Amino acid sequence: MLLLALVLMTVALISALTSMRLAIHGREVTIPKLVGMSPVEAERAGAALGLQVAVERQFYSADIPEGKIMTQMPPPGTKVRRGWAVRLAQSLGPQRVVIPGVTGGSERVAELNIRRRGLTLGSIAHVNLRDAPLDQVISQSPPAKASGVSAPKISLLVSDGPEPPTYVMPNLTGQPLGSAMLALQEAGIKVGKVSVLPPALTTPAPGEPQPAPVAPSAVSEPSAASMIVTQTPVPGQKIAAGSAVNFEVR
Repeated sequence: MLLLALVLMTVALISALTSMRLAIHGREVTIPKLVGMSPVEAERAGAALGLQVAVERQFYSADIPEGKIMTQMPPPGTKVRRGWAVRLAQSLGPQRVVIPGVTGGSERVAELNIRRRGLTLGSIAHVNLRDAPLDQVISQSPPAKASGVSAPKISLLVSDGPEPPTYVMPNLTGQPLGSAMLALQEAGIKVGKVSVLPPALTTPAPGEPQPAPVAPSAVSEPSAASMIVTQTPVPGQKIAAGSAVNFEVR
């Protein structure tokens, strides 16, 4: 009886493993070749196998006719589970669009010129330049009238104008607020938030009564004679012209 029970358990275990293996492999499909199909045909072929098919990119191609699939990922023959996403690239045919020259104008004008020709605006990078005015397009990729372009996309490099001067933040604590504000304004630095701290509490001598707490409404407004207690940014930190400095005063 014991031997019979062991045999039955072994058979049950083998059957369970076989069923599990069949179930796992039953959910696998082989990715078909979609290159050369139209997007509609590729979507139908993928849907028949339970795959998600999407055209993510478009490129010029002198070999693949316009509108056909030119590349796919994963490649044909790959085994994947149902529901797997297959990413496709579609051919735009040979390059027929002339790449316009958009340097020298503003970023907005360049974008309108690019889209008007049916092209796509790529990445936009910004850089500070001393000799280029703010918002001027100083470079483009690919360049104007370029041939053999792979994608209908133009990336731009735009000037942010001259880099603003920077200063090392001086130590203004212990100085009157009025003189500190004048010095900052001459350097092109703004004064931000000025907060008034309550009067510092002094420890009474033995036997003397404790001072009454100061009500929030009793705290005075800052004046030119108010003394700076703390500052942000802290002394020694670099700060650009046009930035703001915050103070706490008494």
